[in-house]
Amino acid sequence: MENRTVILNCALELFAARGYDAVGVQEIAEAAGVTKPTLYHYFGSKLGLLHTLVETYHEPFLQRVELAAHYDGDLPRTLVETGAVFFHFARENPVYYRLQLALNFSPRGSEPWQVIAVWNERQRAQFETLFREAVRDHGNMHGRYVYYAAAFAGLINTCIGLWLNGSVELDEELLRSAMRQFQYGIYS
Repeated sequence: MENRTVILNCALELFAARGYDAVGVQEIAEAAGVTKPTLYHYFGSKLGLLHTLVETYHEPFLQRVELAAHYDGDLPRTLVETGAVFFHFARENPVYYRLQLALNFSPRGSEPWQVIAVWNERQRAQFETLFREAVRDHGNMHGRYVYYAAAFAGLINTCIGLWLNGSVELDEELLRSAMRQFQYGIYS
């Protein structure tokens, strides 16, 4: 593997295990078997490394979410398909997903929060658009887009968090159950 990839993989493992703030550049360089100048050559800084790491995983992920969250008149199917994208991504990238969840709860304004906030905003906008478009078929959702977008993301992330901690299986049964639970709330 090339140095850049090795550095990204080592940083991912370290950040996910101990948090962004607890890991230093020297530690990442040593784990990757490179010098600090090599790390700086590729990423410029520890923050640049985090930016690259998040972009590498999040860009293709959010493209898949955008396709799945496109509303075509069948909200239950759209919700299940969108949730399935999240479940699949988490199963394929459990270490990154754990890091992403940790970044979501970083102190507001901190470097890690600022990095993930851009991606969270894109995801939130995708979900808000989904619920705005569903209003034409489900008028009771009018004016609740922000709340529904946050609740939908929160439910999915809770399921994935439970799975990451060994409490549940991240399978079709959990997905369908979670989506039914969510729908009971939004249709009332």
